[in-house]
Formats: sequence, C-alpha cells, structure tokens
Amino acid sequence: MEFQDKVLTCIDCGADFVFTAGEQLFFYDKQFKNEPKRCKTCKSKRVAVLTAPPPRDAHHYTRVETRATCSQCGKETTVPFRPTQGRPIFCRECFTQKKSVATA
Repeated sequence: MEFQDKVLTCIDCGADFVFTAGEQLFFYDKQFKNEPKRCKTCKSKRVAVLTAPPPRDAHHYTRVETRATCSQCGKETTVPFRPTQGRPIFCRECFTQKKSVATA
C-alpha cells in the first residue's frame, strides 16, 4: 500500500498540518482507525495537561466523577474514572452482577 502526505486541519487551533506518508504507514501498521485531529503543538499541550500531576493539597482529595451510560443495561450512571474509548462501562448493579458471575 502506498501512502502520500495529506494536509489536515487541527480541531483545536484550526491550523493546517501535514500527515506524512510515514505517519500514515505507522497508523496503518498499528491498525489505528482515525487520522490525527490535532497538530503537534496542540497535541503536546493536551498531553501536558492530561498527564500533569494533580495539585498537592493535603486537606482535599478531588475524586473524578464522569457521567456515562451502562454498556449492559443502558442506565445513566457515574463512574469514578475517565472512561477509555472502546472499553465497556457498567453501572454499579451490572458491575456487581458481572463480578459475582466471574468469581463463581
């Protein structure tokens, strides 16, 4: 398969950036389904924000609560983490049921 450089537009800053043939080959080899959405500058900023350690506050612990829909029953629920794309999310009842079936 032969790849050619493509010009894409960053969803954050709107700037055009080049998705090189080498990068396309890498995406193809890794079986990535989507093209990149952000230029290298915006991607670096996003990674820095997402991987930055939370501020140290000895008196306060912030817990992440994310709204999601249960993959099994469809009920709206909250989960104590940021969901990963492609992984199922379960409400407390479905999670407990699935956990008890697995240990039996």
